[in-house]
Amino acid sequence: MANKKANQRWEDAVVTPDFVMDKIRPGMSIFLGTGPAEPRTLVKKLISSDSYNLQDLQLIQLVSVGDAISQKELTYQRYRLKTFFSGWIADEAITAGRVDLIPSRFDNIPRLFESGILPIDVAFIQIAKPNEAGYSSLGVAVDVARLAMEKASLVVGEINADVPRTFGDTFVPISEFDYLVNATEPPIYFDPWPMDPTFDKVAQNVANIIEDGSCIAFSIGTLFEHLSLHLRKKRDLGIHTPFFSDNVMHLVKSGAVSNRRKEIYRGQSVTSYAYGSPELMKWLDRNPLVEFQGIDKVFNPLEIGKNKNFVAVSQARKVDLAGRVTLHVGRRGVVAGLAQATAVVNGASISRGGYTVFGLPSRNIKGESNILMNVEHLPNLMNIPESVNLIVTEYGVANLSGRTLRERAQALIEIAHPEDRKMLIEEAKKAKILYQDQIFLETTHLYPSEITTRHTFKNGLQVRFRCIKPSDEEEMRHLFYRFSNEAVYYRYFTSIKTMPHTKMQEYVNVDYNQVMSIVGLIYEPGQGTIIAEARYVREPRRPWADVAFIVDEKFNGLGIASYMYQMLIRLGKERGLQGFTADVLSSNQGMMKVFEKGGLVKAKLEYGVYKLTMPFDD
Repeated sequence: MANKKANQRWEDAVVTPDFVMDKIRPGMSIFLGTGPAEPRTLVKKLISSDSYNLQDLQLIQLVSVGDAISQKELTYQRYRLKTFFSGWIADEAITAGRVDLIPSRFDNIPRLFESGILPIDVAFIQIAKPNEAGYSSLGVAVDVARLAMEKASLVVGEINADVPRTFGDTFVPISEFDYLVNATEPPIYFDPWPMDPTFDKVAQNVANIIEDGSCIAFSIGTLFEHLSLHLRKKRDLGIHTPFFSDNVMHLVKSGAVSNRRKEIYRGQSVTSYAYGSPELMKWLDRNPLVEFQGIDKVFNPLEIGKNKNFVAVSQARKVDLAGRVTLHVGRRGVVAGLAQATAVVNGASISRGGYTVFGLPSRNIKGESNILMNVEHLPNLMNIPESVNLIVTEYGVANLSGRTLRERAQALIEIAHPEDRKMLIEEAKKAKILYQDQIFLETTHLYPSEITTRHTFKNGLQVRFRCIKPSDEEEMRHLFYRFSNEAVYYRYFTSIKTMPHTKMQEYVNVDYNQVMSIVGLIYEPGQGTIIAEARYVREPRRPWADVAFIVDEKFNGLGIASYMYQMLIRLGKERGLQGFTADVLSSNQGMMKVFEKGGLVKAKLEYGVYKLTMPFDD
């Protein structure tokens, strides 16, 4: 075996793959570079060789996604693959018992190597072409390669001229390799995931709840192809992500990513792996905007949590009414493993202002609901509903934080496919999750999700506005009980002391053919606290509607009621109304001012009540 010399010329260490194979002995454990950093020339030679010494070998690879280790080869007894993720190649073989899956948090894997629990005899590492100073780069996968090199007694570097020289914890002196091999195989490239109009709507809803300055963890899949497009108008985003792909590159190039608000690796996007096209690899070459670090840092929840407003975005496969999520399996789920997702989810739970987002279409390609009563029987179950904050479909956002099982079920049913909602409500009633008298309107599919906006008022308060939902029942009850007796009387013309479920659920279940109800929310993304509500109700026999408002008294005087009134005027005109009517107590001067600011008001005083008529066209 060659000796490692600090002053050796790297060209002197270059040998043939056959020479390396002669150094392997039966029973050895061989670490293979992971994913896009798989040393394909060495691996293909290892797998295809029929040399007598290449027997009973244990191959260790964090993620097996290459084509060198095939299903056919895994049926033989010459090799046994150990992996930490059931990716493209390994997934079916794990199920068949031909591959060993090691369940582990990714940030804990380095300890398994350090402790010797996973002994390493040989390390095959893909590297970039060395520079004149005799240093090379680990390129597009840092994970635990450096640690594997330290533990192995035989270290072989496969030089690939197409591998970028990346910055971060990637540079290694050539003297640390026993031998070098010139690659004859190109690196593994990954095509973009196919675009899909439904996923585009999901991604748009996800982007709407991500604030400027957030730090985001990306993954790979159709959702992320669209998400990067919808995030390009954001500002000062940060990237701390296990996987860096073409869509993240385009997001960085758009100017939306500055990394200025991150607490660690400020000014740089941090990752462990790069999956993508030749264009991505060329862009990453000596690019100071991207920092590659080991999985003990990138996947470590404590490191992730140092960044404020950390958003862990994952693509889900199914979700049930309790908020349990299943992730994808098989070829298209290459980076959706539980260990990886759990790391960023735990990091988000530690982050100040952080939260988790799981996006999925309401139905799969077979037309079956992706929102189910129960997902316990499905594979890749992420059974930590307490850490699932937001579920997003093309029909909206369900905020599960701090909500009861009943409230979670209501919120998730609202974002299910409209044709599946009745079935889900009936199942939830049978399971006694929902009230037995729970109202369901067949017109729920008419929910005007496009009526969503936000506005910053004079004191800097930012309020989000959207149409009311059945799951707003508890928030509307809380709003009612915050009102003074006077405010209640002004709104309802009577002294109401209680607002039970039977009354409030009638109020929040709206037929949008007849009623338009807008709520104003502050605080949490996706849901928040309701501080105001405005609605109009169509009159039975003419194109007019009765209008009314209520605003949390703590927020009076900011112009919220006036803003919502203008929203209702615009929406009323769009829906063919000719004007509003309202009854206002003569002592309610604040509401009178709102209507007067809104335009022409014809008033008639009867028994202490102003009968108002507000035509749109005059």
